[in-house]
Amino acid sequence: MSTIDDLRRVIRRIEGARPPRPAPEPIERLVDGELHDTGHGSIVRVRREYPLSHRHGAEPLGDALAAPLELLARAARIDAELGAADGLLFLDTETTGLAGGTGTYAFLVGVARVEDARLVVLQYFMRDFDDEPALLTALEPLLARARAVVTFNGGGFDLPLLETRFVLARRRWPSTLPHLDLLRPARRVWTGWLSDCRLSTLESAVLGLAREDDVPGGLIPMLYFDYLRSRRAAPLCRVFEHNRADVLSLVALVGWFGRALADTSGVRPEELAGLGRLWEPCDLERALGCYRAALEAGVPEPVARWARLRLAWWEKRAARWDAACELWEAARQHDLFDPRPWEELAKFHEHRARDLTAARAVVEDALGLARTAGAASRVLEAFAYRLARLDRRLAARRLDVSMT
Repeated sequence: MSTIDDLRRVIRRIEGARPPRPAPEPIERLVDGELHDTGHGSIVRVRREYPLSHRHGAEPLGDALAAPLELLARAARIDAELGAADGLLFLDTETTGLAGGTGTYAFLVGVARVEDARLVVLQYFMRDFDDEPALLTALEPLLARARAVVTFNGGGFDLPLLETRFVLARRRWPSTLPHLDLLRPARRVWTGWLSDCRLSTLESAVLGLAREDDVPGGLIPMLYFDYLRSRRAAPLCRVFEHNRADVLSLVALVGWFGRALADTSGVRPEELAGLGRLWEPCDLERALGCYRAALEAGVPEPVARWARLRLAWWEKRAARWDAACELWEAARQHDLFDPRPWEELAKFHEHRARDLTAARAVVEDALGLARTAGAASRVLEAFAYRLARLDRRLAARRLDVSMT
């Protein structure tokens, strides 16, 4: 082999002996979708329809239609009319990264809405970045017809990202569209007794859904970039399933919230306490009723202690001192030391009941328990300061009595 030309001929013979590689199967076939012409290019669209009796986990999708959205908007502190549930657009995105910014794309957008007594889920997928005009064109009429958009953490990620993509494409973003972000009410209801408020956690603990062979969200951008390089579409099938499950979970959660806000009879005690926290900023009587119902139902610690302290705070505001003291007494009868009920009882005995001896006994016990529990130095200093002040006042009182 004396020349470069000889080498090239050998390489061509070897390559010619290899069987030709099969062309990769188009992704629209693998995901049972179609190429949708938007007038600004084509995009992969997948459409699924579900009867409203379909259960996502243990939750019928149709419960979202019966949800009293005005109560949910009020409890979630949304100053907008959400209208009927069949006007909601449930939305979730899969993106090229979690950092946001102008270099991040939403390559798969899933939406759901009610059409003719069925839930229709639409998914729009970009086969390449050049498909973005088609994606935005497909989303525009959906956003325009929606009375409100529903997301989970969409206020912090999905909607700002889509707005950025619309602005960069010189398209109008519907900034006045009401937005119901379910993460906010979820945190108020389930913080304190669930390990976290991620959507996957709520699916398991609240909706009764167990996903099988679900792709981790952190791997999704990598799978998309691999598709762009290799055009291997099969791994992305699980991404479509993941996105579709996320969208259905939004629908199921709206149904759960609506039912729980309207009727708490089937709600667990822990969730009753959380619903009280959800109602507290906008309907105090409903909130207090939830706290009392949770305690009567035997809500476990530490949620019980938290509910007692919130209820006691409002009883104090209403000057219902007997009820407040009863709650503080119950809150301090626990192995885990919490300075708040001790401090409130000490202040009550000192400033309301004018019983310095009782106040000193509470503070002395609290200081001893705080030292045993290894409380923070600021807690120890606060109780030590209060104890010293009470000792001075008691000494001054004894001096006054002796002089008379």
